[in-house]
Amino acid sequence: MAKMVDVQKYAKRLKGRLLELNERLEDIEQDLDEPVNPDAEERATEREGDEVLENLGNAGLVEIKKIQAALARIDKGTFGVCVSCEEPISNERLEVLPHAARCRHCT
Repeated sequence: MAKMVDVQKYAKRLKGRLLELNERLEDIEQDLDEPVNPDAEERATEREGDEVLENLGNAGLVEIKKIQAALARIDKGTFGVCVSCEEPISNERLEVLPHAARCRHCT
């Protein structure tokens, strides 16, 4: 028999991570909104930095969507159940990836 999933523990972790990501995205957005440096060499360096920030921001947005989906599954009572095969997702997998939507067999 599969162990019960501590849904409240995961909800707390997911909400904490969501808050952290939202704060990080706000910081990234502020950095990207800073005025452009008039020095051409500095501008080139800043553009490279902006690309890194944009990639981090995009990765953050993807993770936010996954967390929001996991929180929706908590609300529906389907958290910890694979969206593909409907088998339980192992607690070990959820510990590593609390927003996991699929079991390791369906990934």
